[in-house]
Amino acid sequence: MTEERATRLLVIALIVGGIMPVVDTTIVAIGLHRIGEDLGADVATLQWVSTVYLLALAVVIPVAGWVQARLGDRNAWILASGIFLAASVLCAMASGIGELIAFRALQGAGAGLLLPLMQTLPMQRTPREAMARTMAVMSVPISLGPVIGPVLGGLVLSALDWRWLFLINLPLGAVGLVLAVLWLPGGRSGARTTLDAIGLLLLAPGLVGVLLALSNLAGGTGAGEVAVWVPAVVGLVLLVAFVPWTVGRRDPLVDLRLLGVRTLRASTVAMAFLGANLYAATFLLPLALQADRGVSVLDAALLLIPQGVGSLLARAGAGRLVARWGPRAVAISGFALVAVMTVPFALDDGTLALAVWAGVLFVRGLGLGVVLVPIMASGYLDVAPDRMPHASAFSRMAQQLGGAFGTATAALVLAAVTTASGTRAGFDAAFVVVIGICAAAMAASLALPGRRGAAR
Repeated sequence: MTEERATRLLVIALIVGGIMPVVDTTIVAIGLHRIGEDLGADVATLQWVSTVYLLALAVVIPVAGWVQARLGDRNAWILASGIFLAASVLCAMASGIGELIAFRALQGAGAGLLLPLMQTLPMQRTPREAMARTMAVMSVPISLGPVIGPVLGGLVLSALDWRWLFLINLPLGAVGLVLAVLWLPGGRSGARTTLDAIGLLLLAPGLVGVLLALSNLAGGTGAGEVAVWVPAVVGLVLLVAFVPWTVGRRDPLVDLRLLGVRTLRASTVAMAFLGANLYAATFLLPLALQADRGVSVLDAALLLIPQGVGSLLARAGAGRLVARWGPRAVAISGFALVAVMTVPFALDDGTLALAVWAGVLFVRGLGLGVVLVPIMASGYLDVAPDRMPHASAFSRMAQQLGGAFGTATAALVLAAVTTASGTRAGFDAAFVVVIGICAAAMAASLALPGRRGAAR
């Protein structure tokens, strides 16, 4: 088997197995009301079903590189998939809200291993000149997951019990495991196998503290309340302490020295703004359709499909665009298109036809489909294959932190303006925030490599 064919089969196996954790970031949210009724949980407790998944995912991301080095590519992927699928079954069997939250944490841990591995494994086998094309394929689950999740969740809940939100992971997961056994290479990388336990004890709770504070802000908790400032302060102190600890180590958990690589540093910053844009819009769009336009949950999910379709179609040509024009020009153009296509939502006075919403979302999806490829691919251009797990960790952590910040900011603006001026004004202001994030992302993208930097 040729190296090119082996890489192609590996990519297929990773996409089949890797789309599950991306979908699960959003699919459960649509069923929270039904879960609360069945398990007798209030809204404050229910939000932990989603929050704990994202927190556990963020905690485990830095460990993925160590697991890969310790177990090898195939075994690491099988372990991560096994954890995710076993947790899915346990979530479906939960008899109380406490059990469900605990099993969701385990599911998030599996996702925290799967997502960085899904980026690292193909990029380690891709020549520099083909990285954009490979990333165009690998980014499909990342862009489609948030759109497919609510739609699939709505369809499941219209016919089945909420427990099927978790059980639907099993068929695809089983196929993914079989493909992994057949097509993923075995063996170990020969890299370090000693886990930096102290680094993990600093970084993991540090990330949890910051993400928890931002999550509580997005949920309506005031910035001056204990539930926000205590985890924020503790998290920031731990993250600051992590820096001198890890910089002085020979084999750090996450190699911060790699941020000295210009392309990786630029990619990480741009990825944070992309995460802020994706998560803030994913939070606002279905909420605006339901709360402001009176659309049902399922219809709101269906109206978001055109954005996913546009994003998928853009993937086909994103790699070629990057090869011709370079990551910088493609990313800036993509963010500009996303910003322009967010303006109609900020100006909507309630008369914008839903068919126009769908059309605007389709074009907006084209922009989103274009920007992800140059940003993610740039992060690997000047990184040696054995250091790519660290690059993946930076990418995933930046997206999670940026996403939490973007969602919290949009939620705060929405709540404040709604209280002062009404629901419609609140959504208009919140969408202006998203446009502002796009502008900041365009500025950050100026640091990405140009055509010569990407092709050399």
